[in-house]
This record gives sequence, structure tokens and C-alpha cells, in this order.
Amino acid sequence: MPTYIALTYTADVDWTRPEYAEETKEYIAFGQAAADVLRGGHALYPTATATTVRVPDGKGGEVVTSDGPYTETKEALTGFYLLECADLDEAVAVAAKIPAAWNGTVEIRPVITF
Repeated sequence: MPTYIALTYTADVDWTRPEYAEETKEYIAFGQAAADVLRGGHALYPTATATTVRVPDGKGGEVVTSDGPYTETKEALTGFYLLECADLDEAVAVAAKIPAAWNGTVEIRPVITF
């Protein structure tokens, strides 16, 4: 069966904070309900904790790091799920049940297995 990644884009918040406990429960409920197709997934800490890595001179060049991403958007990449579904239609049906789809965006992409 094909594997899809469902990238969640929501408000850039720290899901470990108590004020998000109720919404976090919705994600836990989704995980339990979709257990048959879930193959992994995690929430991500806010973008302020990110480190961007570049090698501007190409392979073997100097590694340049900076704090966080450069883009400023309403929604940020806040998590992902790996879904093993029969086809894209099933992946879309599952993604529509992820709480991020209700107040943000879920992007689905097929995964290439090498």
C-alpha cells in the first residue's frame, strides 16, 4: 500500500502548554481512531526552536546555520502523520479528520521509497 505524509499547518504554538490541552485531546482521539493507517507522526515545537542549515557553496562547503525559518506566515508546519492508505482518496478522507484541517491546513504528499 502507498504511504502518504500528511503535513499539518496550524497556528505556531507550543502544543505542550496547558492552554492547548483540549485541542491536544482531539489529536489524541484522531490518532486512536486512525490507528489502522497511521505509521508514525509527531507534533513539532514552535518555529522559534528551529535551526536552518545551509551549505551555500555546495557539497563539502562551509555549513551556515541560523535560528528559525525566514518566512512569516499565519500558519506554520506544526506536525506530521505517516499514513498507509490504499490510495489518495483514502488519504484525503483520513486527513480530513485531523484537527489541523478544521482550523488550518493539511498537505498530503505521496512518499517515495528508495
